[in-house]
Amino acid sequence: MLWLLVQYVRARMPTVLRERGYRFFFYMADRLEPAHIHVERDDSAAKVWLDPLEFSLVEGFREHECHEILRITDTHLDEFLRAWYSVFGGLPQ
Repeated sequence: MLWLLVQYVRARMPTVLRERGYRFFFYMADRLEPAHIHVERDDSAAKVWLDPLEFSLVEGFREHECHEILRITDTHLDEFLRAWYSVFGGLPQ
């Protein structure tokens, strides 16, 4: 039963990228918001708007980790935007 719950939750939060210990993913319930990506590692979390590229929320990450998250996000920005519009529909603005 627990396995089914874990699979259900993972299906609602598709992972787009794993890099340097960070998991970049979407919440399926976020489809009505502007394009963004969630990031987590250990007990820390962040939400990054993709246009313009800036943090919406940061919890637990240190300043150097925030810089690294923005660098990784910028490097993979096209990939994240393609994934966003592929999952949620619509066209890039």
